Amino acid sequence: MSYLIKPKNYKPLLDLKQTELGIKQIKEFFQLNLSSELRLRRVTAPLFVLKGMGINDDLNGIERPVSFPIKDLGDAQAEVVHSLAKWKRLTLADYHIEPGYGIYTDMNAIRSDEELGNLHSLYVDQWDWERVITDEDRNIHFLKEIVNRIYAAMIRTEYMVYEMYPQIKPCLPQKLHFIHSEELRQLYPNLEPKCREHAICQKYGAVFIIGIGCKLSDGKKHDGRAPDYDDYTTIGLNNLPGLNGDLLLWDDVLQRSIELSSMGIRVDKEALQRQLKEEKEEKRLELYFHKRLMNDALPLSIGGGIGQSRLCMFYLRKAHIGEIQASIWPEDMRKECEELEIHLI
Repeated sequence: MSYLIKPKNYKPLLDLKQTELGIKQIKEFFQLNLSSELRLRRVTAPLFVLKGMGINDDLNGIERPVSFPIKDLGDAQAEVVHSLAKWKRLTLADYHIEPGYGIYTDMNAIRSDEELGNLHSLYVDQWDWERVITDEDRNIHFLKEIVNRIYAAMIRTEYMVYEMYPQIKPCLPQKLHFIHSEELRQLYPNLEPKCREHAICQKYGAVFIIGIGCKLSDGKKHDGRAPDYDDYTTIGLNNLPGLNGDLLLWDDVLQRSIELSSMGIRVDKEALQRQLKEEKEEKRLELYFHKRLMNDALPLSIGGGIGQSRLCMFYLRKAHIGEIQASIWPEDMRKECEELEIHLI
């Protein structure tokens, strides 16, 4: 079901022309800074991939990809990508990228099962990036170093927006707070995972939650993660499992946390086998991507995605992602938004 968060007394700080210019400047500025911080080169990415090769990501395992038959391939099925986590790792191998360097791309996707609202759209646009690492880099300290570099690019971008539009005051803290999902559960034992995120983000402003996908001490997961890209079972922070996580910011307009990036050190052979066994998905080892990984034909890597529209929404102090991107919304939502001065594109 769709949802609509209705911020009290919302007034957009920018008109439509200023908003469009702001989106353009943010996207150009941030991707250059991201590329420089992580030493990434831009590559061209697919909108769709062939079904049955294990390349498309299954996110939480329940989302249905948009698919269509290809006439010239005997009606073989193609799937619109959910994200490019596995495709990027294949590309690192094909391009023979050296350790310490990587790639990024504009990823566009359609997620037809998305629950539509202020933060969720059918259309997904993000910077997908992937970087080759060494075996020595597969630790929590390296993960935190990379996350801090990404956050530094976010800080610089916020100041650029303030220079363009002085009415938008910077609000990001200079330091990012790290916490493991198990520590977060113990801190707020009576709250559901999303409410824990809101509570910790309201306190610190910017938080990276480690160990997304691993089972916590209560037997549950903080959130789902596909078992064949992020490594969420190798021991990391404070002897707890997980070399991955989510970067969240406190959004003062919506008065809640918003997730801007999901990323992590990717599975090696041992972690892949362990996580597939845990999820009873060992049959995936017969797929193209998984065979290449098991045959040492893919490099060790770290990577993730950063939401473009959500980032612009945060910087420009917008109440709805539909103020940033063109998509399809329920008619009653459009009418309500218009009454609230939320101008959907």
